[in-house]
Amino acid sequence: MKTPECFEILVRNGLVDEVMLRLMSGKEADVYVVQSKGELCCAKVYKDARTRSFSQLAQYQEGRKGRNSRQARAMHKNSKYGRKETEDAWKNAEVDALRTLAEAGVRVPQVYDYADGILLMEFVVDVDGAAAPRLNDLRLTAVKAREYHRELIREIVLMLCAGIIHGDLSEYNVLVGRDGMVIIDLPQAVNASGNNNARRMLERDVGNITAYFGRFAPELISTDYGREIWKLYASGALSPTSELTGLFVQNDSPADVKGVMREIDYARILHERTLARSSQIS
Repeated sequence: MKTPECFEILVRNGLVDEVMLRLMSGKEADVYVVQSKGELCCAKVYKDARTRSFSQLAQYQEGRKGRNSRQARAMHKNSKYGRKETEDAWKNAEVDALRTLAEAGVRVPQVYDYADGILLMEFVVDVDGAAAPRLNDLRLTAVKAREYHRELIREIVLMLCAGIIHGDLSEYNVLVGRDGMVIIDLPQAVNASGNNNARRMLERDVGNITAYFGRFAPELISTDYGREIWKLYASGALSPTSELTGLFVQNDSPADVKGVMREIDYARILHERTLARSSQIS
């Protein structure tokens, strides 16, 4: 195919040999299959903010930090420079997330390079060497649905242990490659500890995949892994080897506020008595 204009710099710099085909067009980027240094890989070309259709961007960017205080202030003020930095941060977020998650053992595409707003990464293929299908493209048995659901729950746990929540996880951004499922599309990845929307997004991610697999294995619908996982994470008890049950029991017992206040008053009285004795001794 004719080389799109956006690839010209990468071609001149020897990062891309040839653009083979456009694989897909998404809400925030177009993905191409390219030949780079003699091997096939994917090239993700991010769309300009003016044409990108990803909604409610601000809630995903909460907790992301500028590279320095000047950039952070500009991003907050939404100045021209700040908008450029926000745009760069959006694009770099996926590169950073992919590298962090790969190190944590999460099944994501390997990053090869990132230049001029284009991300070069692993071309995920199926057993026949063709482009791997999205999870949504498959018809599953109940047994396979339960297996895939269990695997994706484990990937979500690994992601959260690495401090990251996908934020837009569904059957449309999971590829089924020859070596298993691979999670893709992470420019909106959320900082789990720095975003006030983190819990809701995690529960939504889990809810999305559970609803999908529940079409083939209806018993999955009654599970509640999202709230179970978050409770473990919030208490500092979540680990990659955590045993999950899919159950969550909400403690609706009213808080004993009066009892807590009595304990506080008792501790205060003891403290005052200790200070009084200390002053008498001295």
